[in-house]
Amino acid sequence: MADMKDALLSVLPTIRVPRAGDRVHKDECAFSFHTPESDTGLYICMNTFLGFGRPFVERYFNKTGQRAFLHFKRIPKPKSDDSSSSGDPPRKKPTRLAIGMEGGFDMAEDQCEYEEMVKLVILPEFLEIQREELLELPEMVRDRVTSAIEAILSADSASRKQEIQAWDGEVRQVSKHAFNLPQLEGVPRIPPCGWKCSVCDLRENLWLNLTDGSILCGRRYFDGSGGNNHAVQHYRETGYPLAVKLGTITPDGADVYSYDEDDMVLDPSLAEHLSHFGIDMMKMQKTDKTMTELEIDMNQRIGEWELIQESGVQLQPLYGHGYTGIRNLGNSCYLNSTMQVLFSIPAFQQKYVERMEQIFQKAPTDPTQDFNTQVAKLGNALLSGEYSKPAVEREGDAASEQKGLQDGIAPRMFKALVGKGHQEFSTNRQQDAQEFFLHFINMVERNCRSSSNPNEVFRFLVEEKIKCLVSQKVKYTQRVEYILQLPVPMEAALNKEELSIYEQNRLQAEQEHRPPPELVRARIPFASCLEAFAAPEQLDEFWSAALQAKSNALKTSRFASFPDYLVIQIKKFTFGLDWVPKKLDVSIDVPEELDLSQFRGGGLQGDEEELPDVAPPLVTPDEPKAPVLDESVVTQLVEMGFPAEACRKAVYYTGNSGAEAAMTWVMSHMDDPDFAHPLVVSGVSAPSSVIVGGDPPSEEHIATIISMGFSQEQAVRALRATNNSLERAVDWIFSHIDDLDAEAAMDMSEGRSAAESVSESLAAAGPRVRDGAGRYELFAFISHMGTSTMCGHYVCHIKKEGRWVIYNDQKVCASEKPPKDLGYIYFYQRVQS
Repeated sequence: MADMKDALLSVLPTIRVPRAGDRVHKDECAFSFHTPESDTGLYICMNTFLGFGRPFVERYFNKTGQRAFLHFKRIPKPKSDDSSSSGDPPRKKPTRLAIGMEGGFDMAEDQCEYEEMVKLVILPEFLEIQREELLELPEMVRDRVTSAIEAILSADSASRKQEIQAWDGEVRQVSKHAFNLPQLEGVPRIPPCGWKCSVCDLRENLWLNLTDGSILCGRRYFDGSGGNNHAVQHYRETGYPLAVKLGTITPDGADVYSYDEDDMVLDPSLAEHLSHFGIDMMKMQKTDKTMTELEIDMNQRIGEWELIQESGVQLQPLYGHGYTGIRNLGNSCYLNSTMQVLFSIPAFQQKYVERMEQIFQKAPTDPTQDFNTQVAKLGNALLSGEYSKPAVEREGDAASEQKGLQDGIAPRMFKALVGKGHQEFSTNRQQDAQEFFLHFINMVERNCRSSSNPNEVFRFLVEEKIKCLVSQKVKYTQRVEYILQLPVPMEAALNKEELSIYEQNRLQAEQEHRPPPELVRARIPFASCLEAFAAPEQLDEFWSAALQAKSNALKTSRFASFPDYLVIQIKKFTFGLDWVPKKLDVSIDVPEELDLSQFRGGGLQGDEEELPDVAPPLVTPDEPKAPVLDESVVTQLVEMGFPAEACRKAVYYTGNSGAEAAMTWVMSHMDDPDFAHPLVVSGVSAPSSVIVGGDPPSEEHIATIISMGFSQEQAVRALRATNNSLERAVDWIFSHIDDLDAEAAMDMSEGRSAAESVSESLAAAGPRVRDGAGRYELFAFISHMGTSTMCGHYVCHIKKEGRWVIYNDQKVCASEKPPKDLGYIYFYQRVQS
């Protein structure tokens, strides 16, 4: 007892009670995926509130000297004997389009109850103090320690705070017509049942117009089910805005649609509006599916879900090294699929997994906010096999749902860090896997400033040739890319006759109110996609420097280099004539082996003459004044994410000849060292891009930029130029990288080493690009199910040890029928000759 008291008194000054703003990491170890459910539990520092698994807590003590830890362990409680007879399934089917809300998709790991074991542990002796033993301590000591323990246990964990941003697809606004809705007199009373459409006699999906009492069928769905659009036609003829779905009326409410507002809405006066037609809302019962239930059912009917997930085949579960599943944290399958593929590439394994120990040793005081630490932690977990074990089957779990599932890992800390500050990736909404891939690549770039960069395996150069059709002169430019986007030429479909027959049958079924025929997909040759990429593109109203006037031109694209790993995105998502996003439901015969040698560019040819690099004469030399620019085009480019000054220069140097010409200039000059510099016209003063006044840059922001390999002077300059915004400062510093390197070289002493000079010249020359043969072999692809990148589900297939493996969140299995023709993003590796 004396030893315990002495030890506790020695650490008492370091024990803190979490305050508002403190992040309490009690769900996940900072260096591994140990959790309170792990065999050894989780150790939570009572000063910094960081969590550590048993292998890392002693390391943290040696580095920081922190001794007081709360040991937190959770043990699943066995299910009660009467659980099977309770009538409640262990996993409830979602009844609400929501995440993290009652009735929605549950984000909890499982529905199990836990017994919590909590004790105080003091290092380095690992002296354990049970909570009951605290009662024997002096009141002041007991109260302080107990308050800290209770506050840690009751605090929202850091990951949950960022993760549970409850998304509710059913949040509805009160209709603007709810309180002043006109209702006609002399309308008939509506019976409590036996309804049918007054136009087509349909007896389901019926809507009661709340103005005139008309009962009409709803809209026809894309699969041919639903109604015949008579309710919406009635609105177009009368302008009566609100309708309620019959069969959904209960004392709690009903489905109300506003045609004027084009959305499901709330009607606080619904009971009063229904009573106008003799309907007592308090006596009504639900007899039809709500719109939410119909949408959930429809999502489960889409054919490609079955094909891509290989749902109709009994798949063999795989476990061990490289076969670790990742839990879905709420629409995070885009992240899961992307990271599984990236960590099957040796360059990323070498950068983060093989160097994990060095990365952990260099980690800052708070490793949860260190990019390299969290990426290394994730990569090691995916490859080690430590977490690749069958999920524990609990009594009552549906065997079919559990088959092949793993406990896997839940990368909350990683997801929160890579999404921090990003408008989309910080949410629980579904995202585009291609956009996340580029976002993650960008983060790797920022954190590999002064070390090896695994992104080099993806980098390649695209050669663009623009030929003025009048002067016949040409201009060659190169740009760096990480992904090749291939268009889908629908006109190249091999089964046009079959598609035509299907479309006729579909329209006939729609007219006769029959279910649609079985879906027929357009079969597009992969070679046609490549040809569409390489085909010359007509540029109208191109500003020709040779003519000093507008002209027509042709633009062609070729490879200036071939990367070690080629990433290809099939541009399946497009816009219709009404600008509504839609997905092309196509089958493309993507080959396992690919030879792109014929698409390599050759640069300026002997019989070609270059276009002069001369700006259009918008400013007369005798009267200097600011150039007049088409601000609408500037705004268009800025909204695409390009720097404002670069957009101004694009419009200026293309002679105000339109958005397409300006966009071409932007893509051609993105790698120019002065790309984002202000537009400077001879005789006209340029606005300064550096803000000299204002608050001094944050020391924390300066330290963050320095940790990326930049000097303090460069960090301060970047922050001042962007009004102390860290995100913008990082973008600014990378857009001015060549200028900064050149200035740094000029400031260095004459006695610098030759190695330093070579290093600087390489950095100033731009990103390093590898090159080799253009022959490739397919080794992975990511597939998307659903009608939009903003919804649906992603899985990936990876070729490992000579066989295809499907990674579907926590389910990792040997693939029987990899749907290579339905992929969205394909990953090829160079074939070594």
